[in-house]
Amino acid sequence: NMRGWSDYLRVRLHPKSLYIIRQYMHNGDCGCLEAFGQGESLLQDPGCIEELEDRLHFYVEECDYLQGFQVLCDLHNGFSGVGAKVTELLCDEYSGKGILTWGLTPVSSNVGDCQKDVYRLMNTALGIVRLSSHSSLFCPLSLRGSLGIK
Repeated sequence: NMRGWSDYLRVRLHPKSLYIIRQYMHNGDCGCLEAFGQGESLLQDPGCIEELEDRLHFYVEECDYLQGFQVLCDLHNGFSGVGAKVTELLCDEYSGKGILTWGLTPVSSNVGDCQKDVYRLMNTALGIVRLSSHSSLFCPLSLRGSLGIK
């Protein structure tokens, strides 16, 4: 029985490395995570922040010498807001450590949906600004020269 994207991986991930956003699952209450603000508001919940911090501390305590963090994050949807809040959390909690952030965009997009194009543009712009402000180095990645934006 497949419940999430991680069920399709051949590599088994440690349970502490996964955090499932239940309201945005395929059968969730909220539909798609389309907007930067939706992603950002997910991490306003104190319960969510506490659980993420617990998971983070679990791995940090295993490190002999923590040098920094790498964050991979979609720019074109609501995960840009999630990534912005995560990098902000990392920056606040581990101010002396480097944060290398990769902003990812899709190769192709659905052409013709004007509202989705506006969301993609706004998410990408907000993501670039907020992710780069809390990262030691921010690098956008795309197989297209335009970051998926016309």
